[in-house]
Order: sequence, then C-alpha cells, then structure tokens
Amino acid sequence: MAIQQNLILEQGTDFQAVIKLYETPSTALNLTGYSGESQMRKSYDSVSSTAIFAVSIPVPSNGEIYLTLSDTSSQSIKYGRYLYDIVITNSGSGIKTRAVEGIITVTPRVTR
Repeated sequence: MAIQQNLILEQGTDFQAVIKLYETPSTALNLTGYSGESQMRKSYDSVSSTAIFAVSIPVPSNGEIYLTLSDTSSQSIKYGRYLYDIVITNSGSGIKTRAVEGIITVTPRVTR
C-alpha cells in the first residue's frame, strides 16, 4: 500500500523532494536493487503526463527517494492541483510497487 505524501512545486523553480520510506516506524526500507519512476498528471483520466520527474535513490540503505524537476520544466506547468505517484521496481524480480502517491500543488510565479 502506497504512503500518502502531498507536495508543493513552485512554478519556474528547480524542484526537489526527498521522501523516506520505512519498513517499520524506526527502520528505513532498504532500496538496494530498486529503481523508480514518477509522473504528474492533472487527473487520473489524463492521457498524457504533465511532468515526468527524475527519480534517484542515491543511498539505497537509508530508504530515501529523490524527485527532481528543472526550472525550465516547472515553468511551463500551469498552476493548480495535480496528482502524482512513485513506482519502484525491484531489479531482481521485476516486481513494481506503487510506493508513494499524493497531490502536488503548483503555485504560480511572479518573477519572470
């Protein structure tokens, strides 16, 4: 079952979110051998994604997943509410798991 994590993305800025997954309340999930992918869409029924995040797991043993999006990518996203999720794949078994899901609120920028 995916954890719920809502995020805020400031339009026109470099975006980074770090989400930590736990096996138990005090033990980080070991993500060794996993990769991730993440997309953002306006609704569940949207045919195309609004943004595709870069996903990295720099230190697999600490359970942290990094989502990033460049300023040039975020500047073209219209402000409002969107949905996203993170799917992790076990490279050994090929099993995909939705680890995180939530709402991303894009706030409008003033400085251009």
